[in-house]
Amino acid sequence: MPLQYQDFIVILEIVILAMIAAFLGLRLYSVLGRRAEHEEESIPQRFDAGDDAVPGKGQVAPGVQAAQPAAAPAPELEGVMPAVERGIRDIAAADRSFDLAGFMNGAKGAYEMVLEAFWEGDKDALRDLCDDDVYEGFSAAIDARNEAGHVLDNKLIRIEEARIHSASLDRRTARIAVLFVADIAAVTRDKDGNVIAGSLDDAVESRDIWTFTRNISSSDPNWVLDETDEG
Repeated sequence: MPLQYQDFIVILEIVILAMIAAFLGLRLYSVLGRRAEHEEESIPQRFDAGDDAVPGKGQVAPGVQAAQPAAAPAPELEGVMPAVERGIRDIAAADRSFDLAGFMNGAKGAYEMVLEAFWEGDKDALRDLCDDDVYEGFSAAIDARNEAGHVLDNKLIRIEEARIHSASLDRRTARIAVLFVADIAAVTRDKDGNVIAGSLDDAVESRDIWTFTRNISSSDPNWVLDETDEG
């Protein structure tokens, strides 16, 4: 029986739709195939503990036990004593979040904040930055100054140098002492605002050794001032 014109049109439409479906299927397979190959190649770089793995960057799926992490990259140290280098490397090996450059930037910031808080008599700020012994020393000095009616009008001009003086790891407590060499303009005024000591025109070099500590097992990333001494 010969095909009617309408039947021919229907068959033609079916053939065209089949060709379109086949074309789309091939395109989809091509895209997904390349994506799957790319993901298969990237998996060893993210999760395997090989030489090219980046420490601390990979994530482990829930329920999967992570392999033992590779040793933390040793911080670059130049011109330091062997004992200091050994202490820094011990801290870095025990605390994979430790970053020497970040610590030094934080230490310089803490140096400035503690000095300004002490000069201004801000005990609340000192409480957050210092351990109990250091805080009590600063607090007693502030009280004695207030009783005498003296006011400090000091200014930190610049930090000329900040370098690690010593470093050690005692069980889970990391201790790093930093030598600060700074220029400070120091003035003491009486209750009436008269200058009784110092001058804002002449900066004096100050050399301080401040020791910062942190429990590396703690979730708190902050270090606290544990000891102060003259350099």
